[in-house]
Amino acid sequence: MTGSTRTALIVGSTGLVGSHLLGQLLDEAAYDRVIAIGRRAVGAEPRPRLVEKLVDFERLSETAGDWEAQDLFLCLGTTMAVAGSREAFRRVDHDYTLETARLARERGARRFGLVSSIGAAAGARSFYLRVKGETERDLETLGYESMHIFRPSLLLGERAERRRGEAAGGATARAMSWAMVGALRKYRPIPAERVAAAMLAAVLSGEPGRHLYTHGQILALAAKPEPKGAREP
Repeated sequence: MTGSTRTALIVGSTGLVGSHLLGQLLDEAAYDRVIAIGRRAVGAEPRPRLVEKLVDFERLSETAGDWEAQDLFLCLGTTMAVAGSREAFRRVDHDYTLETARLARERGARRFGLVSSIGAAAGARSFYLRVKGETERDLETLGYESMHIFRPSLLLGERAERRRGEAAGGATARAMSWAMVGALRKYRPIPAERVAAAMLAAVLSGEPGRHLYTHGQILALAAKPEPKGAREP
């Protein structure tokens, strides 16, 4: 790492990937300040570098005055069952994510990491995957210099809130993962903690441009030792 310190901004820190990532950010020496924004407190033990911002996502611009950060981590996400409608789902996964990134960019952020989904595409038939793809596409218009998009398949780990059918789906996917080889490898389930570690490594690397990561790349990146010299923006 370089001798300078940085500020990280994370949204979605109470979710499966986000909760792991928040802990990793707070343990990362490169960051002297970690701002976690969300509708509810993260419930973590008090940490000197952690700044929590409780926000109303419908009025984000009113509370974004002190969001100055170099690096942004976007971990917002919901399901159709939780959201209750297509409109509400898109509001969270697309609109809130995009607005957070826009406001952070205006305040100096130059790098971001995004949790998306395998199969995400703006032209996908699946509404879920189409929204994920549109979010990826629209984030690219905001002027970030270093963009890291993660497309995991089923995430493994304990959620604060159980999602209907997820436990059974996870067990089935784990049992079948041995058969997912070649082009199917990217559909293997993956621990959320590994996705978080890969996001942190990628954003800290500062590699310019747009980068996509699926199962194999995520695991490889998560296993890499801490870089000795993160790129400065």
